[in-house]
Amino acid sequence: MDSSSSSQLEFDYVFKLLMIGDSGVGKSSLLLRFTSDSFEDLSPTIGVDFKLKMVTLGGKKLRLAIWDTAGQERFRTLTSSYYRGAQGIIMMYDVTRRDTFTNLSDVWAKEIDLYLTNQDCVKMLVGNKVDKENERVVTKKEGINFAREYGCLFLECSAKTRVNVEQCFEELVLKILDTPSLCAEGSSGIKTNIFKQKPLQADASMSSCC
Repeated sequence: MDSSSSSQLEFDYVFKLLMIGDSGVGKSSLLLRFTSDSFEDLSPTIGVDFKLKMVTLGGKKLRLAIWDTAGQERFRTLTSSYYRGAQGIIMMYDVTRRDTFTNLSDVWAKEIDLYLTNQDCVKMLVGNKVDKENERVVTKKEGINFAREYGCLFLECSAKTRVNVEQCFEELVLKILDTPSLCAEGSSGIKTNIFKQKPLQADASMSSCC
């Protein structure tokens, strides 16, 4: 063997995060700000984009695989498979556009019910563009009430000014770390998907059926 398996395991968990919401709410901008700390007014995503980010949280080294999905209806059929195996989902809306908020319950929450494979998956509701406070049409209280109804974490942020950007991902990931079934998935993901190495001896917590 060229290298030991322990040296290959540079991180404790791999987590798959999914970003969903209407086109133009700022999903790609939020992801860009989080992964490279830059901001651009980006054109709509075609299909799906994907970025990796290494972070250390809760004393664990984590590799985050973040999927940024297209919001347009014509790409919707492409995205169903991206829900598979997700440990965390960011549901995003624009606080200055009422339709992006109402579509969370009319469209996106229904998609989650339809396609999500793990019922323990942690959901985070994010209201973006709070830098445009004078254009706000969705109140913070409405966001809080929605999050309460759907069992989501909740934050408002601005990808443009960096307000709460890191917190969106950190709070989501810390909640995932606090969920044993998701940690088991994230741990087994390292062994099977990343290095394609021979399977290690099955851990009792991972082999137990859900």
